[in-house]
Amino acid sequence: MSEKTLNPFKIAQLQLKEACDALGEEDAVYELLSEPEKVLEVTIPVKMDDGTTKLFTGYRVQHNDASGPTKGGIRFHPGVTKDEVKALATWMTFKCGVVGLPYGGAKGGVIVDPSKLSKRELERLSRGYVRAIAPIIGERRDIPAPDVNTNGQTMAWMVDEYSSLRGIGQTLPASFTGKPVEFGGCLARKEATGYGVVLMLREAAKYRGMDIKDMRVAVQGFGNVGSFAAMYAQSFGAKVVAVSDVSCCLYNKDGLDVNDLMEYVETNKTLSGYSGQCEELDREEIFGVECDGFAPCALENAITSQNVRKMKAKIISEGANGPTTPEAEEYLLKNDVLIIPDILANAGGVIVSYFEWVQNLHNYYWRFDEVQEKQEVKMVDAFMKVTKAMEERHVDMRKAAYLVAIKSLAMPMRLRGWF
Repeated sequence: MSEKTLNPFKIAQLQLKEACDALGEEDAVYELLSEPEKVLEVTIPVKMDDGTTKLFTGYRVQHNDASGPTKGGIRFHPGVTKDEVKALATWMTFKCGVVGLPYGGAKGGVIVDPSKLSKRELERLSRGYVRAIAPIIGERRDIPAPDVNTNGQTMAWMVDEYSSLRGIGQTLPASFTGKPVEFGGCLARKEATGYGVVLMLREAAKYRGMDIKDMRVAVQGFGNVGSFAAMYAQSFGAKVVAVSDVSCCLYNKDGLDVNDLMEYVETNKTLSGYSGQCEELDREEIFGVECDGFAPCALENAITSQNVRKMKAKIISEGANGPTTPEAEEYLLKNDVLIIPDILANAGGVIVSYFEWVQNLHNYYWRFDEVQEKQEVKMVDAFMKVTKAMEERHVDMRKAAYLVAIKSLAMPMRLRGWF
């Protein structure tokens, strides 16, 4: 199957099959994990500000609940497809497994361009989506969170709607994570994914006998994940030489001022037009810049056979889900590039979402530094387990991460009598 036609779900299934074969697990393990347990497709009617009603299609996919309730974000994007959501839910299962969380994977999505909706229309859509998926979610069943084009405000609306639907006269903050801190959210949650991407880059540098302080880093995507990845890379001592978003790529071989860039984007929404010391290039030029570490933090299938030969980095930390196609990965591995797979590199978000859920259930909250310390412990421990599996099995890091995750999933499925 060609790169052009291989969709994210097929890629997820391929990665799973390769790992199951390498681990020597029973065929039943692959069969149980190769398809989600539940796929819900819904139609959401939304009254628009002009008085008309528009219909939007949404999905909620629950992949596997052998280890506990399912967990996963909700994205609002015009490119959402059922197979994309199935792939993301599958990856979430393995992400939770590799870092040792008592969750299975889930994901949600609505086909919509949120930039074309008013704030009121966006709220109606958010509440309508919750009404549609309410029968299959809950704080002990499936806990959604933000993803592409959703945020703390979206989650606050959803918590409010879900709590009203439950009709028990109280707010249920543990039903969603990624909420504003003022509404039951967790300190360090918005920073968590980007912070984790750089923690893994730091550990990978050590593993390769390097020091992150000597590294030049490029970050593709400058949304929540990419901007914080760039910020933490700089704070760890790396030189961030390039960042990109949908508008352009900014490059400075001597390093960019990431904090200033973040302030600029907060006001102007894109990187284009930034007047600081840098070159403004086409966004695709990010793949060819001279760097040691590269963090793809946008959407899936970013690194392809079309751009991979331009890349100079020796370590890639996948901030996005599924950013590297199998063809591109094959080329990178042949060239001794260490790829920290998405299910490990960007697991910081679900780790801190788990911390938020625990705090909501117990109504006891931790300090910012406590949350980041706990996240670091979990991610570094997972990194050590994955590199150990990589060395013992003589496989690449992605396959090793899947081996660790599958082992953690196979046992509860076996104990439950599923096979």
